[in-house]
Amino acid sequence: MRKPSDQQDQGQRDGERPEHAYPDHWEADVVLRDGGTARIRPIAAEDADRLVSFYEQVSDESKYYRFFAPYPRLSAKDVHRFTHHDYVDRVGLAMTVGGEFIATVRYDRIDADGMPATAPADEAEVAFLVQDAHQGRGVASALLEHIGAVARERGIRRFAAEVLPANTKMIKVFTDAGYTQKRSFADGAVRLHLDLEPTDRSLAVQRAREQRAEARSVQRLLAPGSVAVIGAGRRPGGVGRTVLRNLLDGGYTGRLYAVNSALAGPSALDGVPAFPTVGDIGHPVDLAVVAVPAERVPEAVADCGEHGVQGLVVLSAGYAEQGAEGRERQRALVRQARSYGMRIIGPNAFGVINTADAVRLNASLAPHPPAPGRIGLFTQSGAIGIALLAGLHRRGAGLSAFVSAGNRADVSGNDILQYWYEDPDTDVVLLYLESIGNPRKFTRLARRTAAVKPVVVVKGGRHSGSAPPGHAVPATRIPHTTVAALLRQAGVIRVDTVTELVDAGLLLAGQPLPAGPRVAILGNSESLGLLAYDACLTEGLRPLRPRDLTTSATPEDFRAGLTEALHDESCDAVVVTAIPWVAEGSDGHRGGYGGGVSESADGGEVLAEALRQAAATAPAKPVVVVHVEMGALADALASATSTAPPPPGTPEAAPAAVRTTETAPPAAPAPEAPGHRIPAYPAAERAVRALAEAVRYAGWRRQAADPGRVPEYEGIDEGGAAAQIERALTPEVDERGITLTPEGAGELLGRYGVPVQPVLPAPTPDEAVDAARRLGYPVALKTTAPHLRHRPDLGGVRLDLAGEEQLRTAYRELTEALGKPAELQPVVQAMVPRGVDTVVRAAIDPAVGAVLSFGLAGAPSELLGDMAHRLVPATDRDVAEQIRSLRTAPLLFGWRGSAPVDTAALEELLLRVSRLVHDHPEIVSVALEPVIVAPRGLSVLGATVRLAPAPALGDLGPRRLPSY
Repeated sequence: MRKPSDQQDQGQRDGERPEHAYPDHWEADVVLRDGGTARIRPIAAEDADRLVSFYEQVSDESKYYRFFAPYPRLSAKDVHRFTHHDYVDRVGLAMTVGGEFIATVRYDRIDADGMPATAPADEAEVAFLVQDAHQGRGVASALLEHIGAVARERGIRRFAAEVLPANTKMIKVFTDAGYTQKRSFADGAVRLHLDLEPTDRSLAVQRAREQRAEARSVQRLLAPGSVAVIGAGRRPGGVGRTVLRNLLDGGYTGRLYAVNSALAGPSALDGVPAFPTVGDIGHPVDLAVVAVPAERVPEAVADCGEHGVQGLVVLSAGYAEQGAEGRERQRALVRQARSYGMRIIGPNAFGVINTADAVRLNASLAPHPPAPGRIGLFTQSGAIGIALLAGLHRRGAGLSAFVSAGNRADVSGNDILQYWYEDPDTDVVLLYLESIGNPRKFTRLARRTAAVKPVVVVKGGRHSGSAPPGHAVPATRIPHTTVAALLRQAGVIRVDTVTELVDAGLLLAGQPLPAGPRVAILGNSESLGLLAYDACLTEGLRPLRPRDLTTSATPEDFRAGLTEALHDESCDAVVVTAIPWVAEGSDGHRGGYGGGVSESADGGEVLAEALRQAAATAPAKPVVVVHVEMGALADALASATSTAPPPPGTPEAAPAAVRTTETAPPAAPAPEAPGHRIPAYPAAERAVRALAEAVRYAGWRRQAADPGRVPEYEGIDEGGAAAQIERALTPEVDERGITLTPEGAGELLGRYGVPVQPVLPAPTPDEAVDAARRLGYPVALKTTAPHLRHRPDLGGVRLDLAGEEQLRTAYRELTEALGKPAELQPVVQAMVPRGVDTVVRAAIDPAVGAVLSFGLAGAPSELLGDMAHRLVPATDRDVAEQIRSLRTAPLLFGWRGSAPVDTAALEELLLRVSRLVHDHPEIVSVALEPVIVAPRGLSVLGATVRLAPAPALGDLGPRRLPSY
C-alpha cells in the first residue's frame, strides 16, 4: 500500500490512460460469513458521493492501516482517482449493502520496479479498505477472490501488497487465502507476494468458506429468534392468518409478530402483537413470512430491509410461474432482497418447518407439523411437499426440517445441502427437485454430503426437456440420463417416484447400512418369500434361500427366526414377510387365530414387538418387513415414532392457548422414539428396491473412503498443447468455435500420449495404392462421407487388403456400389490388431462442466444408450468403475470364451483424455471413434476435436450466488 504522495503521483499518470467499457460480468452477489448477502461490482465514475460517504464512516485506525499515515478525508483528486478506472491496468471493486459501499479493493498494474505499467507486465499492487462495522464478516476474503479472478482475466499473475505489522487482520486475509506466497519485511512493512494461480488449497479454502456462509444463511431462515407474518388478515382464514395460527399451534419458541398495513396502530391478532409495518414493531425481526399480493411485495421487502430483517419466506404467487412479466418481477424481487443483505425462500413457497425443540418453527401452510426426527426434506413443489409430509406422517417418520422452496429464485437445494451437511439433527436428506440450477455444484455438494449421510433424490420433469415455468435455470446440453449418472457417481440415491423417496428414506433413517448384498428372507408365506427372492435377484442382490416359518408361525417364531438370521454371518440384511392367518376357532367357526399371526390390532402389535425385540438384541443389520393385508402390523411398527395428533378429548388435543410474547408455548410433538425403526412395505418389490438402494449406497460409502488418484503420466506436453490451442483460436474465431483438421487433432492428442492412426486420402485408385505403400500392407479402405461415417453395415469399409490387387478391386467395388469417389471421400488406413470397438468422448457443458463418456461403438451406445459418464478430472478408480458399469462390459472381459481385452490400456487412455480436457478448457469436445481395444494395447482410428474460447464455469470461479 502506497503513501498518499506516491498515490497522487500515480493518479496523474493514471489520467492519461483510456477507460474501457464497464465490465458488468464482474458484478456478483455473495454470501458473507454471517449468512447475510452483499453485492460486488466495479467502481464507476458516478460513485463519487458513495465513496466519500463510505470513507467518512471508516475509523481513523483503519485509514491509517490503509495509507500508512493519518488520512482523515479524501481530496477531490483522490475521489477522482479512486472512481475512474480503465478496468485493465487499474481496477476498483466495491462491496455494497443497500446500495451503499461497505468495502473497496483496487489493484494497479506495476512493473518489476514497482512503477505503474501496462501489459505485458503481470504483477499488480492490491489494497483493501473495509468499514469497521463490517469487519469480521469475511468481506475482504470475498473481495480477494473476486479481484483475483478479475486480475487473472486481465493477464495479471501476481499480487503485491504492503501491510503494516499491526494490521494482523489484513495479513491473515492474505495468508489464509491458500495461494502460493512469499513474505518479507522491509521499511517497517510486511511485503507479501501472492501467486494468483488457483491451488488445491486455495480452492479448498474457498469452498470451506462458501459452505460456512451458505449454511449460516439457511440457519438464519430456519432458526430465527423472531418472526413477523406480513399479510396476516384481521379475520380467520387466508394465507397469512393461517401461517400465524400454525406458528402459534406449533409452539414457536421465539418472539412472534403480525403485520397488517390496514391496522390503524398497534393491535393483536390471535393474541399476537400486530402492527401496520415492520418498522412499527420496535424490536429486531429475524425472519419475515410474506403473504401479500405480488404487487405489494416490493413495499413489504423494502420495509423489512430498512429495519434489519435477515431473511424472507415469500408465500405470494404471481411470479415466474405466470410467464415473462412474472419472471421479471421475480428477478426484481431477488435483486431488491439481496440489496438489503436478505435471502429468500420462494416466491410461491409452501413454507418452512424446523422441529428442533429450541425452535419449533412451523412457518408453513401445513396444519400439523411433523414430529421431531432425523430426516431433512426439501421440495420445489408445494403439492408434492404436502404429499410427502402426509406419507412420512402416516408411516411414523419424524423430520428435522422441511423446506418447500417454490420457484427457488434464491435459496435452492444447493444451499440446503450446505446446511444439512453438518447439521447434527439430520441423518438423511430427501430432495424432490424439478430443476437443478447448477448441476456441477450440486454434484460436488451431494458427493461431500453423501460421504457422511444419505442423499435421496427424485427428479420431476425428467423427460419434458424443460424446467417448470417458475424455475429460471441455465440451459444444459447434457441429457438427463447423463446428469443422473453423474449424480449416482456422486453417491446420490436416485429414485423415480415420491413413493420410492419415502420408502428409501424410512429405511435409511431407521436402519443401519448393510455390509453387503447378501439377504436372508423369512416369513409365514412361501409365495411371498419367493416374490421377495425374485425381487432381490432383479435388483442385483444375493438372496439366500427363503425360510418358510409356515402359516401357523407365532410372533415368538418370528422373533426366534429373525434373531437367528441376524446372527448368521452369511447374511447382511433380512427381509421379513408376513401375511395374516385365520384358523378355525375352538367352537368350530372361522375367526379364531389358533396362535398364528393375526391381522387384528392386538396381533399386529404383538408381532411388531417381537420383531423389535429381535432386532434390538442382534448385530446391527437392516431389517425390512413385507406385509400383505396387515395394516395393523404396519401401524404398530410406525407407532413407535407416530406423529399422529392425539385423539380428541386428550389434554394434548386441547386448543392451543392464545399466545402473546409472554405466554409459554404449547408442548412440542412427541419426538421419535430412540432405537431403530423397522420400516414396513405393502409389496416385496418396494421393500427390496429400498434395501437395494441402501446396499449400493453403502458400497459407494466404502469406496468413497478411497476416491482414487489422478495419475501423472509421462509424455504429456501441456505447454505445447496450450501453444497449439492459442494458435488455432485466432481473434476471428467466435464463441461457436472451430473443428481441428484430422492432422491438427492428431497432433494435439499426441501431445498427451494419445496416438491416432494416420489416415491418408485416396481420391483415385492410384493414390490409394500409393497411400498403402506408405503405410504398409495390410490396409483398410474406408469412406468418410458424413452419411457413411461409422456405418460399416452399409458396406463402406473393406478390411485386410493384403496387396495392390485386392486394394484396387475393393476400390472399384466400393465406388460401383456407393457412388463416385468425390462423394465417398475414401481414405486408406493401416490395419490394427482386432479387438472390441469402443468410443471415448469428452464434452464441456456450461452447467455441468467437463464430462468423460465411454461405451461400445455402434448399436450398444447409439441404439441402447449404453454409455458410462464421469466428471473430469477422473481418477483411476473412476475410470475403472466407468468401464465396468456398462451393461455390455462382459464383451471386454472374455464373454463366451473370447479373449479379454487390455482394459489397463483403456483406463490409461480415458485418464489421458480426462487430463487433456481438464488442463485446457478451450477443448469443448473430443470424440475418439472407433477405439479398437485388443488383447494387448489399443488403437485410435478416428478423432475429432473442437475448440472454442474457454466457457465460464461458475463453480470454479470466485463465490457468487446464481443470477438467472
